[in-house]
Parts: sequence; structure tokens; C-alpha cells
Amino acid sequence: MAAAAAAGPVFWRRLLGLLPGRPGLAALLGRLSDRLGRNPDRRRRRSPWLLLAPLLSPAVPAAPSPPCCLCAEGVHRFQWIRNLVPEFGVSSSHVRVLSSPAEFFELMKGQIKVAKRRVVMASLYLGIGPLEQELVDCLESTLEKSLQAKLPSDLRVSILLDFTRGSRGRKNSRTMLLPLLQRFPEQVRVSLFHTPNLRGLLRFLIPERFNETIGLQHIKVYLFDNNVILSGANLSDSYFTNRQDRYVFLQDCPEIADFFTELVDAVGDVSLQLQGDDTVQVVEGMVHPYKGDRAAYCKAANKRVMDVINSARTRQQMLHAQTFHSDSLLTQEDAAAAGDRRPAPDTWIYPLIQMKPFEIQIDEIVTETLLTEAERGAKVYLTTGYFNLTQAYMDLVLGTRAEYQILLASPEVNGFFGAKGVAGAIPAAYVHIERQFYSEVCSLGQQERVRLQEYWRRGWTFHAKGLWLYLAGSSLPCLTLIGSPNFGYRSVHRDLEAQIALVTESRALQQQFHQEQEQLYRRAGVVSSATFEQPSRQVKLWVKMVTPLIKNFF
Repeated sequence: MAAAAAAGPVFWRRLLGLLPGRPGLAALLGRLSDRLGRNPDRRRRRSPWLLLAPLLSPAVPAAPSPPCCLCAEGVHRFQWIRNLVPEFGVSSSHVRVLSSPAEFFELMKGQIKVAKRRVVMASLYLGIGPLEQELVDCLESTLEKSLQAKLPSDLRVSILLDFTRGSRGRKNSRTMLLPLLQRFPEQVRVSLFHTPNLRGLLRFLIPERFNETIGLQHIKVYLFDNNVILSGANLSDSYFTNRQDRYVFLQDCPEIADFFTELVDAVGDVSLQLQGDDTVQVVEGMVHPYKGDRAAYCKAANKRVMDVINSARTRQQMLHAQTFHSDSLLTQEDAAAAGDRRPAPDTWIYPLIQMKPFEIQIDEIVTETLLTEAERGAKVYLTTGYFNLTQAYMDLVLGTRAEYQILLASPEVNGFFGAKGVAGAIPAAYVHIERQFYSEVCSLGQQERVRLQEYWRRGWTFHAKGLWLYLAGSSLPCLTLIGSPNFGYRSVHRDLEAQIALVTESRALQQQFHQEQEQLYRRAGVVSSATFEQPSRQVKLWVKMVTPLIKNFF
């Protein structure tokens, strides 16, 4: 039993899969896993068991049928993902990688100005500065033009934010958006997600800012008619100027735009609705997120979101069958002659959703499987602004065969650097976590296979997150993950997250993602033992003592 315990959380998670219909025993093993994970001696005992990490990780979801030899969707090795989520095939010419906050901001404003049918924006919050006001003014101008052009207007604006973060302070996201709601009540919807885990006495005892640690709406999707921006960036001035993130622009992708519109609508339906007088209401017939029964609310939210995922998956499967397996299968020349000049897909997009409060953990399953299946000789570039990997992800990085280059924020470019109060100690807590992980890499003799790098840029902060996968023998990535998750405990267990897995066979698009990766890593320094001897890496004793207690909240 002691040996099995040493295998840590990955072992127990896989063991749970062997116990269908035994929720009591599963819960007991889960709690035991948590306690074992907190054991200060776990690193010394766990090392030999890391060799079992690939065996104990999730098996690749089985495909219901052999790869299709008639269609492009059958040629890449990641098609198993479509057994979990809808698969969208697009031409790489419709995908563009953005590189800077300014480019992101200007594209957002330009897209708002030309939107005719819908603007959908999901973010943690909307800031209160002049740049954020520019966005609101763009929305107001576009709504005004839509009214002048046609009555009633077809344009709808839907904004999804987090309740606690969006309500912080006297001037906040809500007060920024109230004028739009008051002037265009029939066209504008503002939804504020409130985690069901912040309720009762806890909700009244935890002060503002700290209440955000319990759980957040963290999805970042910006959608204009049939164009979509997926990013990790929020709607705040630093994200428009000097806070480095990642961004991908999907142009003229109606099926993807429909999916994310429906997803944001679904989360919006289980959120609180902002009213013109700055009050909030629940959608009629929906359980209240913190006043109602928690289990009933989470069950309803699960159904609402999974209905979106499953219906989109069914639609895409039918579209796939009609396109590639119909008796009246058209050649590309026939399709062009009929007026459909859309290029054949060479790029596939899979939306990965993670909402553990609602028992939706698709992103976690896919990410763990990708880490497990990365073969010897493959290279994985993984980046996060907040280095705090879950135990499962750490075990897979340390126990599998691929090479890893992990990019994280140096303390000076951490978003909490220089913050007042307790928040100012968060960069030091991340340094402590980083040092512990680096020590484990060294103790396992994995320094050549697993390398840490720290991003630094004067006057900037670092918020980029995601993954690039280079198959063995390839100099270009064929897959990238991009979106809101940080690969940490919060992303997996507390917050609502969404990203996409983008698989491409286009060398031009692969080159774009390769250049994006190189641009980020070019500003990084390699972490070594000497790194932690620097004065800026000295961590106070109280921070070291508190970090294990609070690391699951930031």
C-alpha cells in the first residue's frame, strides 16, 4: 500500500477509472490522494513511480471506426479528439496568428466597427481606463449605426464576465457597461457568472479581491459575425499595451463562431443578468448560483453546456458525412462550379472546455493525453504566466519521454509584481514552486530533457499560456493549444476555461506558430541552480510556509 501511495495522484486518478459505480470508494481514494500529495517527503518516494506515469494516464479515446481514407480529416493522428468534442475543418488561409497587444486591440476595434449581426465577448473582466472606454464607444457607435440602418436591428451584443471580478470597486466592469444596457436594452446582454462554490457564510466573510480565489469565469473569446479571436487576454488596458499574451484570429469560420456563440450563451444562461439599474437577476427557470441548491444548479449548468458541445459534435459529424461520404459526393471542381469556392481543409480545430464545478473536464483529459502520447524525440514547448502545474501534469512531464521547454514569468514580469498587501508576495510564491520543481528535475537527472526558461522584458508583464507540439524529427509544430487555461490547479478545478487544440498540416501556418514560439522564447533566460541564488529569487520563510496552503487558490 505504501508503494502504491508513492505513485501519487496520477495513480489514484487512474485507479478510480477501474471503479465504475463506486462513488463512495472513489471519493475516499480522492481524499487519500490529496493527503498523499501534501506529504513533504513525496518527492523522494515518488521518483521511481514516475516511470509508470504514461501507463496510468488516460488512454487515447478509441475511435468508433478506422480513419477515413476518403477525406482529409482522416489523415492526422489527433482525430481521436473528435470523439470528445466537435471537429471543425478549415483552410489554414483563414487562420492568422497575432503577436502583440496593440495588434490585438486594433483588430478588436476594427471588428466591432464592421460587425453586422453579432458581437460576443467573454472575458474575466472589462477594465475602467480610457482604452477600455474606446471599446465601449466602438460598441455604442456600431449599435447606433445598426439602428439607423434597419429597424428592428439584427445586431446583438452579448458580454460574459465574472461577477466578483467585474463588481470590484465602485467603478467597475458593470458601471462601464450600464450605459449600453440602458440605451440598447433589446440588443445588449451582460451576463455575470457567479461560482456556485462561493455561497452562504463564506460569501459574506471573504472580502473583495480574495473572494475571486474561490472560482471565476476565465474564458476569453471575442467574436464578431463569423470571425473569432481566441486568446488568454482580458479586456484591460495592459492587455492592449504591454502585457504579452497569445492570440489567434479565425476569419470567416461560421461553424466555429456559432459554437462559441452558443457556448457563451449557455454560460450566460446560468449566470446573473445585469439590469439597467445595476441590479442582477437570474434567467427565468434557472436555479440561483449561490442561493439555490448547489447540486441542482451544477446539474442544470452541466446539461446546458454539454447540450451545446454534443449538438455541435453531432452537426459536425453530419456535415462530415454529407461532405465526404454522401452518394452524391462532389469533386472539388464540381463544388467550385456550383459556387462553393471554400478551400479544402488542412487545419482542424477542437474546442476544449474545462468546467470542473459542473463536472466537465474535457480540456484536462485531452491535455493529459497529449502529454502522455508525446513520443521520444518529440518536443513540447509549454508556457504559462503562472507556473503552478497540477500534480498530474508534473508527473507526466517528469515521467514521459518527450523533451520539454517550459516558459514562465520571471518575478519582475509577473502580473502581481509590486502589488500591495498579500498579493505582493505571490511572485515569491511562484519562485518557491519553480524552485521545488527544478530541484525535482535535477534529482531525477532530467535537466537535459526538461528545461525551464524565464521570460523577461523591461516594462512588460507576461501572461502567455499554451503549448506547441513538435513531432519527432520535425522542425515545425503540428499542434498548438491556445486559450485561457494556465495548466494549474485553478484552471483544472476552480475556474471556467476554454481553449482550442489546433492541428494543421499547412507548413505556412506551422511556420506562423513556430515564429510565435520563437518570438516568446527569444526573450527568455535558461533557469539553472545559479538562478535561485540571485537576490530577487530569495523567498521569505513565511512565504515558503504559506505556499503549500494557498497554492491551489492562485
